Parts: sequence; structure tokens; C-alpha cells
Amino acid sequence: MAGIACEPVLNEIKVNPQLFRAITDSVNNALGMCDTRVRCVGVSATPTKETGIITGMIGVHGKVSGFVSVNIAEEFVIRAVEGLLQEEFGKLCSQVIDGAGEITNIIVGGIKSALAKTEWGFSHITVPSVIVGQNFTIAYSRGLEFLTVTFEHDDADAIRLEDRMMHVSMSMLTL
Repeated sequence: MAGIACEPVLNEIKVNPQLFRAITDSVNNALGMCDTRVRCVGVSATPTKETGIITGMIGVHGKVSGFVSVNIAEEFVIRAVEGLLQEEFGKLCSQVIDGAGEITNIIVGGIKSALAKTEWGFSHITVPSVIVGQNFTIAYSRGLEFLTVTFEHDDADAIRLEDRMMHVSMSMLTL
């Protein structure tokens, strides 16, 4: 289960357990649809560098306003989209980029369902936007509730650690 490795540090870094559980459960469910397994390897209450080459972003609005981003390494996203679509692509292409947007949508939909009856509930989401590239920074406003959960893909073919990583970040402002 994805949350087990990260849960002992939750109290140390003071992250919201509802938001943490919403992310980890949603990621596990979404990636299960992709025949992909991950484990939680990190949690941060402050913004982290986006290290993957693909970033899906979806804006949210309801009791809160903000956005969720899903930053994924190239090898990881190719494998996940291949599992989701049951097709082999082998490289980054338009279908993989579209698939990354769909995976982001599935993850955010799961988070939306998990938080629906909480103070963090949101009723509206935007269509996913997908950024392709590295070495960019997302600037966050002060006063937001922020959480990044980092996952490692269980892919024996991905030799380098950076090829196995995915970061799911939420930044929310209660209205």
C-alpha cells in the first residue's frame, strides 16, 4: 500500500492527513487502472522542484480554490499510459502526452471524491493542461495549504531513480 512508508513522517512535518490520504488512495486507484504499482517515498509541506518531464495540471474550485499537479518522469509516464491504453508506444509521443492528461484527470477525480464531504471539498475542475519539459518552477502564493507526495514506480526496467518518480502536489486556499 502506498501510504505506509510515508505515514510515520506525517506528524513530523505537520501535513494534513485528510489531504495525504486523498492523494495516496487516488494515486493507487488511478495507477491500478494503468497496471502500475507505486510506493510512497516522500511527503513535503513545502513546494518541491518538478523533476519529471511531464506535468499535468488541473484547477479546482468549490469550498477551496487551487490546483493539483502531477509531475511524472518520462519512463514512468510511458509505462503508465501503455498500461492504461493497453498499447505499446515505447517513447514520448502525442498519445502518451494525452494519456498523461487523462491520468491527471483520474487522479484529481479520485481526490475530488475523497474530499467531497470535507472542508477541502471542491465541485469544479478544469480540463487538464499538460506541460512537456523540465527546469521550470511553479510559484505558489503564501497562505496556501500545500502538500506534495512523492511516489516511486515499481519498474525493474527503469535503472535510474529519476526515471521512476512521480510527484503529486496540491495547493489549496479555503474560501
